[in-house]
Amino acid sequence: MATDVPIYQIKVTLKGSKPPIWRRIQVRSDITLSRLHMILQEAMGWWNAHLHLFAVGQTEYGLPDPDFGFEGMRDERMVKLNQIATGEGARFIYEYDFGDSWEHVLLVEKVLPPEEGVQYPICTKGRRACPPEDVGGIWGYEEFLEAIQDPDHPEHEEYLEWIGDEFDPEEFDLDAINERLRMLK
Repeated sequence: MATDVPIYQIKVTLKGSKPPIWRRIQVRSDITLSRLHMILQEAMGWWNAHLHLFAVGQTEYGLPDPDFGFEGMRDERMVKLNQIATGEGARFIYEYDFGDSWEHVLLVEKVLPPEEGVQYPICTKGRRACPPEDVGGIWGYEEFLEAIQDPDHPEHEEYLEWIGDEFDPEEFDLDAINERLRMLK
């Protein structure tokens, strides 16, 4: 693997989250979008249990599948990040789980030289916990948070049982994220 490949510092923000849920990651600029998908899954804390796509303008990238109506989609395994995001200021969308429609805005903040001894990808910063899978999108997540924080809410007990008795929306564990990123093949 070339060691002189530029590194993209990307801010990943979950669209519609208030306060914002975000991650700052650094990745090689020559990775495929398929690899970026796996990095985003680990950095955000998703389970990779749903379909996804990348959108740049009107062009969509993902895994073409005529059974799902995705035959016109460009194959993410054949497209490199630096082909769709050519430098600083490039912005595009990563959508995960078409039912819940988790849209992430990805912004290339900086193009950096690789640092000696750093294993990429790496997460350098972030805020707030990833919402639970299948909670119903950003609106469902807001309802979920309201219910688990109010013992008098009619769905309080049901949501706590569903989530496993506790969920801290402010939790962000940088070390755990980077450990998961190091484990990526």
